[in-house]
Amino acid sequence: MAEHSLGGTPPVSVTLRRSGRARRISLRISQLDGRVTLTLPHGVRDAEGLDFARSKQDWIRETLNRRPQETGIGYGSVLPIEGAPHRVVPAPGRRIVARPGEIAVPEGAVARRLQTWLRELARDRLVAASDRYAQALGRPYSRITLRDTRSRWGSCTSQGALMYSWRLVLAPPEILHYVAAHEVAHLAEMNHSAAFWATVERIHGPYGALRAWLRSEGNALHRFRF
Repeated sequence: MAEHSLGGTPPVSVTLRRSGRARRISLRISQLDGRVTLTLPHGVRDAEGLDFARSKQDWIRETLNRRPQETGIGYGSVLPIEGAPHRVVPAPGRRIVARPGEIAVPEGAVARRLQTWLRELARDRLVAASDRYAQALGRPYSRITLRDTRSRWGSCTSQGALMYSWRLVLAPPEILHYVAAHEVAHLAEMNHSAAFWATVERIHGPYGALRAWLRSEGNALHRFRF
């Protein structure tokens, strides 16, 4: 892959890649990091592909401008915790304390301290939810790990290991519960067949609105930089 600039103000960087499976020139903009990828079939010259990208500059810039802006974490920042906005304020003691509308964090490495606290809260919530749905399913999982994944909210291996993004604790609780039910359902169905979705509905209940929320709002949870 190679990097090219389309110029303009500000300049737009484009990653050019070739694919033997591609049948036409295509452009993709990642909603996670704003990377612009230009995919070319074999036999198409770089110059032809870049001309195509330049012809789409208005669309590229409009799409990039709609992306949520990254937000650093410090005193005065506002971030959602279990779906509710909390302002980060100084803590008088050594412990992080969450109150309605604000979260008090001790001085020194505020973002790192808060991330550690959020991961612990996420583990508590996800273990409880996974236990609940595994019991409803009648199948145990082997372990739970948390990561800061950008491409998926969770996963389940054939050995029964569950993985979740800790950022789910930023979303409303019902979103976290849906993802837990989704991954636990894979303990019975390692696919996304009709039987799988029926399993999700059996152990969780209706999920359509929650799935839609993740698609439309989930990317915004990645804008907070710890």
